[in-house]
Amino acid sequence: MATPIFEFAHIPRVDLATRPRTRVRRVRDAGQAPTVGVIYNPRSHRNLGADFDCGLCPHVHIAQPRERGQLPEALAEFAAKDIDLLVINGGDGTVRDVLTCGQAIFGDDWPAIAVLPKGKTNALTVDLGVPEDWGLQDAIDALDHGSRVYRRPMQVSHASEPGKQVAGFILGAGAFTKATQAGQSAHKLGAFDSMVVAVTGMWALLQSMFATRGNPWRKGARMRIGLGAADAPMEHSSHGDPAMRQLLFASTLERLPAGIKPFGALKGGLKLVALDQISRRTTALVPLVLLGKVRNGLRERGIHQVAATQFSLSIDDQFILDGEAFPAGDYHIEQGPELAFVAP
Repeated sequence: MATPIFEFAHIPRVDLATRPRTRVRRVRDAGQAPTVGVIYNPRSHRNLGADFDCGLCPHVHIAQPRERGQLPEALAEFAAKDIDLLVINGGDGTVRDVLTCGQAIFGDDWPAIAVLPKGKTNALTVDLGVPEDWGLQDAIDALDHGSRVYRRPMQVSHASEPGKQVAGFILGAGAFTKATQAGQSAHKLGAFDSMVVAVTGMWALLQSMFATRGNPWRKGARMRIGLGAADAPMEHSSHGDPAMRQLLFASTLERLPAGIKPFGALKGGLKLVALDQISRRTTALVPLVLLGKVRNGLRERGIHQVAATQFSLSIDDQFILDGEAFPAGDYHIEQGPELAFVAP
């Protein structure tokens, strides 16, 4: 899982024909230990290559795939063991890889999932309300005594390969791509999670405030966004080039790091916010928009907050899905199956 993803085709997938038939969920007897499968990424930031206690439960099975191509085999073994709980020990990128490879294995019949926040970015665990010090035993205990949070990841497919999908929770383009690159520098300076959001957000704001429209932070990327099954073009204000969007951000999460609210009052399902090449005056209002303090007149200013069952994206620049860059092209984004995440 250490190989960077720069091309859509590099992500390992399993032929849908190999998907196991739907299984009947077993009912555990009172006091019976759950069967747990753990995908452990030793390269995740907070793991630092260290192992953890494997003797917590005799029914805990741990896989440490060293590259993404080994994930399907590990998940297939877990499915054969009829696990009750799938624990993902890693950051947002590890979650993306596991959900992507698991689509063809579990289909719409996933076990409960727990995520341990061990990566440089852990946006999903922020949404789930998982504390930073949550461990394996905490996740196992929460299976029976904690809560459930239901989320549907986005499924992204390329127009030339509609049957092959990548699963993830945060997609961005335009200035978001630049912010992700800046975030990598922030990581090197010791900033992670919400601090990264604050640092890169402030830098992006300063660039947009004082740079010319030709600056990449303000220029954005040429893209077409089609909403819903009708693929209706997203509206555009009169600000800037109508073929350009300064920023695109999409997610199915409901709570984001640093408490930001880019989608305004929209909460459940698939949500998007797109910025046209907005004026400096509107840029100055962006922090208030992110805090949910300004909601009126945003479309006229070039800020579009919408909910959609699905959308298409044609873009001439890279976009980011859970921290990794994907190439320019034509894509379709929809919601995947509803997954049950274990939380405290």
